[in-house]
Amino acid sequence: MPAAFYQDKSFGAFLFDMDGTILDSIAVAERVWTEWALRHGVEVDSLLATIHGRKAIETITRLGLADIDPAEEVRLLTLAEIADVAGVEPIAGSKDFLDALPAGRWAIVTSAPRELAIVRLEAAGFRTPPVLIAGEDVENGKPAPDCFLLAAERLGQPIEDCLVFEDAQAGIEAAEAAGASLIVISATHRTRLETPHPSVADYRDIAGRFTADGYVRLFQKER
Repeated sequence: MPAAFYQDKSFGAFLFDMDGTILDSIAVAERVWTEWALRHGVEVDSLLATIHGRKAIETITRLGLADIDPAEEVRLLTLAEIADVAGVEPIAGSKDFLDALPAGRWAIVTSAPRELAIVRLEAAGFRTPPVLIAGEDVENGKPAPDCFLLAAERLGQPIEDCLVFEDAQAGIEAAEAAGASLIVISATHRTRLETPHPSVADYRDIAGRFTADGYVRLFQKER
């Protein structure tokens, strides 16, 4: 029973990663990054294992490639990803889950640039949330906690009262460092992710709603 993980705890807000957590964009991300890797002589499989959940500028900078401008490469990658939304779709149950959440009590917190995030959200059928923390909103991307701390601040909630939904290791580490509670969404995982945190495949069996004390609680849906 997935909701039993936090059946006795209420939260001030829910914070959602985007790619791999509320929508599946793995196919397009890996298409674009594979083409980029081949152009620059980077080993594809090793690169693809590092891109998820992190800001592109940090991924490229860590490679230490000579004779490239990381910022320009990110610009080109972003344009390619904006132009390709084939296969971008919501994680099962995620759209209904977010649509039912109380206004002002949730945010999307992504490493993607804002323009790309909006394009992918629209492609998957989501409304743009009132609070969207994108890659350019923080200096230090995941696994640093900055993005989740900023989201909590903008929602007016202590981070300790926030529940983060994540799928990637970098995001999990960011949520841990921030001090938030955490649920791992495993819908897009190809192999089992070892984590001490509660994990559910998708959102079909859970719902969030206000409690009598004005907080948000996770419930199991009745079937």
